[in-house]
Amino acid sequence: MKTALTIAGSDSCGGAGIQADIKTMTMNGVYAMSAVTALTAQNTTGVTGIMEVSPEFLAMQLDAVFTDIRPDAVKTGMVSSEKLIRTIAAKLKEYRAENIVVDPVMVATSGARLIAEEAVETLKSELLPLAAVVTPNIPEAEILADMKIASQDDMVKAAQVIGEKYGCAVLCKGGHSLNDANDLLWNNGSCTWFNGKRIDNPNTHGTGCTLSSAIASNLAKGFTLEKAVERAKDYISGALAAMLDLGKGSGPMAHAFALTGEFAEEAE
Repeated sequence: MKTALTIAGSDSCGGAGIQADIKTMTMNGVYAMSAVTALTAQNTTGVTGIMEVSPEFLAMQLDAVFTDIRPDAVKTGMVSSEKLIRTIAAKLKEYRAENIVVDPVMVATSGARLIAEEAVETLKSELLPLAAVVTPNIPEAEILADMKIASQDDMVKAAQVIGEKYGCAVLCKGGHSLNDANDLLWNNGSCTWFNGKRIDNPNTHGTGCTLSSAIASNLAKGFTLEKAVERAKDYISGALAAMLDLGKGSGPMAHAFALTGEFAEEAE
């Protein structure tokens, strides 16, 4: 069985972060492992607290995973401080990790900031050069490319700027009122648009975590980057279309929308 590791923060309400990553990886047919960067007190309405792990303990988690069950792909999500980012980068280099998907999480769906200002530069310099692909949304791509994005042409330009500067593929995610959920993959100078149908579902908590984890899962299984993105988009569309409605804010998706079998049956 192929394996995937998520390095991210915990979401106590289960819709994003480590919890979303593990659900997504499981549903996409790989064995999921995790290294927790922070605990959050969080629900669909916002983040009320963040408690980071120490760099030393994060390093111990990564050592424990890599020296026993080596991941075929790695996804990084919420990493809020400079020291933790440097720890992750050092360990990924030490173990020559492959198929690294960097989700440059900066702001939660609810609007809460999830990364310290000084850590953004470290994220750029330490993690992006290790990535097979980085998956920014429009606000994140604006920060990484240091430019305003107001059109699809701007998405292409920003992805090119990021990709050429850091030597990685870039999936610039649409949405954010810019287009109809169309994403742009820039990979070694070529651009591929992945057209998505905007699903009228206000519950989008954890969409970024879910997409990047699905891409990592498919890379772990040996799919090309383009095919991995295509399959991940199909998965997230299904999870949104299931129209799960939980919580008082922007609720989670139905990660297990395709789950069938005797253990999923409800009591009569």
